[in-house]
Amino acid sequence: MHLTDDDNRLLEGASGPAAELAMRIVVRMAGILGARELVPVASAHIDGCLYHGDGGVEFAERLVELGGRVAVPATLNVGALDLLHPGRVRGGDRRREMALRQMRAYQALGCTPTWTCAPYQAGHRPALGEHVAWGESNAVAFANSVLGARTNRYGDFMDICCALAGRAPRTGLHLRGRRRATVVVDTGAVDAGLKGRDIFYPVLGTWLGAAVGDRVAVVTGLPASVTEDQLKAMGAAAATSGAVGLFHVEGVTPEAPDLETALGGRAPESVIPLHPATLRAVRDTLSTAPAGRIDAVAVGSPHFSLGEFRQLEVLLPAAPFAVPFYVCTGRSEYRSLKEAGRLPHLEAAGIEIVVDTCVVVTPILPADGGVLMTNSGKFAHYTPPNTGYGVVYGSLEDCVRSAITGRVTRDEGLWS
Repeated sequence: MHLTDDDNRLLEGASGPAAELAMRIVVRMAGILGARELVPVASAHIDGCLYHGDGGVEFAERLVELGGRVAVPATLNVGALDLLHPGRVRGGDRRREMALRQMRAYQALGCTPTWTCAPYQAGHRPALGEHVAWGESNAVAFANSVLGARTNRYGDFMDICCALAGRAPRTGLHLRGRRRATVVVDTGAVDAGLKGRDIFYPVLGTWLGAAVGDRVAVVTGLPASVTEDQLKAMGAAAATSGAVGLFHVEGVTPEAPDLETALGGRAPESVIPLHPATLRAVRDTLSTAPAGRIDAVAVGSPHFSLGEFRQLEVLLPAAPFAVPFYVCTGRSEYRSLKEAGRLPHLEAAGIEIVVDTCVVVTPILPADGGVLMTNSGKFAHYTPPNTGYGVVYGSLEDCVRSAITGRVTRDEGLWS
């Protein structure tokens, strides 16, 4: 491996013991991955701030003890507490204490306390072609695919090591040649009306992740009007059901102005025509409970955007919901809602806004279990194993209608 003079100075402790430790880990991982050199990164998004056990707390606090400070701007993913609404989270005092210690340690390292899985909604939007070191699978997919930045999927605690060192292994999606599509997904047979609806994109993403794994696909036939929120939902589902870190959409995403560019001028290894019946079957797999009674609704994985809040506000009923309705979002969106005076309208309908975390990584849902309805492919995947709840998938409109009565109400028309 070729290391620059600056790289070697970091390894020799020129920037302190924390940066030296982080750099040793980055170099060792680069060797394991077969990288020949490191790449400077412009920013990082840190997923390691979520409490999963005491080892994560001790690692972060050790970096603080060694005087660690991030070398590049770094935002923080969700933690295990809602710091603005602490009463929403169930759990013992020790778990709360350790989760808070971990969150505070990452702040002490100089990270920005965004506490969101969607940092791109909080202003952290790297430029086209910019190398970054991001954790959190949906954020990685969004940064690569929608923004055209370059990052691999950095897990705990490689993300903070890259942030402290300001470097990452030059391998994988940091390499231009690894970013070209090798698979073409043709959606030409899918109804145009369905492709215009938000409910389509988590289903498409769920299918995509299962079908392509960690390969890079280019999707053709989607409308030019596809929104960031729809791409966000697609990428999150694809990164959950598979290992997708990058996808292209012909004529929409920045590295796919046309099919030839997305493929890098080469023939694809495979072309997959997507059929309506396949999508309907995938949609059905996102539900584990029958279409009957529900006990709660949760949306916002990835975190709800201001645009999604506007859609929800239009749908709110005159009377409060029959079941709890949770919306997970970031602090930046919550602050904007508060400043605009929009929170009372949401709260009057029974909306419970969760910030800093989400309901599938933190015990917020009622402890007695039941059935959760969601419009999120990621929530649909993680709800049963993480919370013990059964899950029903539907559109945001379906979720609102179902929350009014406490029973599943879904529009099946576009899937027929």
